Amino acid sequence: MSNPKNRLVLITGATGYVGGRLAPQLIARGKRLRCLARCPEALADRLVAYSEAVQGDVLDAPSLDRALAGVDTAYYLVHSLGTGNDFEATETEAARNFAVAAKTAGVRRVIYLGGLCDEERLDLSPHLRSRCRVGEVLREYGVQTVEFRASVILGSGSLSFELIRALVQRLPMMITPKWVSVQAQPIAISDVLEYLIAALDLEVMGHRTYEIGGLDQMSYGDLMREYARMRGLRRWMIAVPVLTPRLSSLWLNLVTPVYARIGRKLIDSITSPSVVRDDAALRDFDIRPMSVHEALEQTLRNEDREFVETHWAGALSSVEPMRSWGGVTFGSRIVDSRDVRTAAPPEEAFAPVKRIGGATGWYYGNWLWRLRGFVDRLLGGVGMGRGRRDSESLRVGDVLDCWRVDSYDPPRRLTLAAEMKLPGRAWLQFDVESDGDGSRIRQTALYDPVGLSGLLYWYLLYPIHKLVFAGMLRNIARAAEQGTPP
Repeated sequence: MSNPKNRLVLITGATGYVGGRLAPQLIARGKRLRCLARCPEALADRLVAYSEAVQGDVLDAPSLDRALAGVDTAYYLVHSLGTGNDFEATETEAARNFAVAAKTAGVRRVIYLGGLCDEERLDLSPHLRSRCRVGEVLREYGVQTVEFRASVILGSGSLSFELIRALVQRLPMMITPKWVSVQAQPIAISDVLEYLIAALDLEVMGHRTYEIGGLDQMSYGDLMREYARMRGLRRWMIAVPVLTPRLSSLWLNLVTPVYARIGRKLIDSITSPSVVRDDAALRDFDIRPMSVHEALEQTLRNEDREFVETHWAGALSSVEPMRSWGGVTFGSRIVDSRDVRTAAPPEEAFAPVKRIGGATGWYYGNWLWRLRGFVDRLLGGVGMGRGRRDSESLRVGDVLDCWRVDSYDPPRRLTLAAEMKLPGRAWLQFDVESDGDGSRIRQTALYDPVGLSGLLYWYLLYPIHKLVFAGMLRNIARAAEQGTPP
């Protein structure tokens, strides 16, 4: 038998939510990895020497032959919720293509992540029915299949969490339909990944189906209450029996339009319980999933790091988010980004960025910054009088007036986290990258509002923020070309 570490592993859906998190964990464990993607160039910066990305599509059967050649274990992590009303037929066709190609290529095992459901229920939603059908199709062609059926997945960026956060953050009072009280068994994304990784070396014969969930059983309504409690928000929910999933989806489109298209199908699946009835996963795996409270704590802790580390230049150019006069809205977060080109090389373009604050000032409207600091002191905040440790050098954790250095990677990036009194959380990020014989400086303001007061704060002050931030970036570019502070 070959060395397990030398076995080639394939991930489908490597650019998706679960696959995008699984790939780096497998790489960190020294696995030989191949990723199947329609646009493999999107994975180039995530892979290392002993991993590769190949172009292919599960709906394009011939493209799977090359992707599966020499593969020992394949993860099937694709879904078609965003493809329209025919997604069930599309998912079945994709699974059949993959199962046939895997059998032909001699793949030893397929690991599939589906949805937790009771197949015997007559009212099973199309979404969950399709998830179960995909598992059946994968098993039909003879390759050993290990199927995990998960309930609500909680993690920064997961659809379920983003919907919960958007609703709770924006609505102090909610008219909730009957399905909000249907029981589920939420599971942290980190626990899901542990199960998926452990399945690589699972010693079992034949097909296996495992139901996985967290420590607690609770409804979406309970999840929203727990999130509100952890964020210090008071929310009221009024249950009504007449709000059908169809009407709920229309309401969702008004409140959370970024997620509405896929969220409508998610709502359909919530109408039936998704709780673990078979504890085989606890018997066969040495994994003990965390509680909902622990999962939400982990999510809130991780999302700040993941959010500020994201290069919003790529995000803004690769998606089509809801636009407003106050910036670009991603879920419940608001991103205001702008860039400018300068003839200065990256090191010189970054120089005025690293000198920001303190005696140098903020490159535009310093009297407005002082006024903001005065108001902050009246509210019991830190104000603008703290200055900075050193006029030229920075390190993570340094104070910059009413900000603190959150990340520092010269001459590429500086991220500041706001410490003034705000109805929410805010970051200010500067990115510098080479652009021909010069550089491009991108400035991004990131704001995570809390409740209606947070939204009012942003929109009422947005004209001033836009004026100050645009002037700041313009003068930073000018200072970079002059080689001296303004």
